[in-house]
Amino acid sequence: MLLDREEYIEQAYFYRTLRERMQQGMSTQELLTSIRQELLSTTKLPMALDFMASELKLTGGFGSAMARLPHYFTAFQTFLIQEAERDTGRFDFRIALEILEKEAECRAKGLSVQGIFLYQFEALSRNRLGFDRGLEAVAKDPVYNDDWREWIATVRSQVGFIDIADMIYVRSEYFRQRRGDPGKPILFGEKEGKIALANRRKDPLFLFAALARHLGYPSVPRPSFRESEEQRLVLLQRRIDRLETRIKLLEEELRGGINLSRFYVKGDKSEPGGDSHEG
Repeated sequence: MLLDREEYIEQAYFYRTLRERMQQGMSTQELLTSIRQELLSTTKLPMALDFMASELKLTGGFGSAMARLPHYFTAFQTFLIQEAERDTGRFDFRIALEILEKEAECRAKGLSVQGIFLYQFEALSRNRLGFDRGLEAVAKDPVYNDDWREWIATVRSQVGFIDIADMIYVRSEYFRQRRGDPGKPILFGEKEGKIALANRRKDPLFLFAALARHLGYPSVPRPSFRESEEQRLVLLQRRIDRLETRIKLLEEELRGGINLSRFYVKGDKSEPGGDSHEG
């Protein structure tokens, strides 16, 4: 479901603050506790962070918790975090947070559905995250209607064989003006179609850059050279943290079993954002 504007504002603040404070040497658990106190209690994000903190103790990551909260986090948000948390991956966790921060800000400002798709597609392209699973996650976003989901499925099956610029162009108002009714719902405007036509058979990153220049669509954050060098240390530290978590769980199991009660918030047996929190 689509969230209220205040939820996206708080999400953007959470992603930004977590990314910035990760450099301060605090544990992730401490960061979640600290940031939670700063969030609006009238939103569902504090409850989501409680659940994420519990899952962090169990798995050492956020992705599994976000996957269990599909009514609050979109499949695309979950996909980015899971890709950033993969032990063998090279996707920087801080870049994932920055991408999600900017996306949440754009949603709070009412970015068009065209802008959201182009931003998500660029994030997949620029970070080489894979179009099959990536576009599958994109299509589950509640911002898209049935026409959009059908087209995204087409893009998913044809990307790599047909340029994304061509696929945008033939579903644009500009195509209809030049060639007549395409026989499918129009999803992009005249200007998007014109820019797409001008970028046929080019690197798709040129298309995204042109859309940003001429139409003001948001560009996906990119790591600096220094951040790329630091990423290796971040990945190494993340792997060490996960190994430590798994070793602790194994030790508990050998001592007679894992006490699951410590993973739940006292007095709250339900997941955040569920029916018990509605109203």
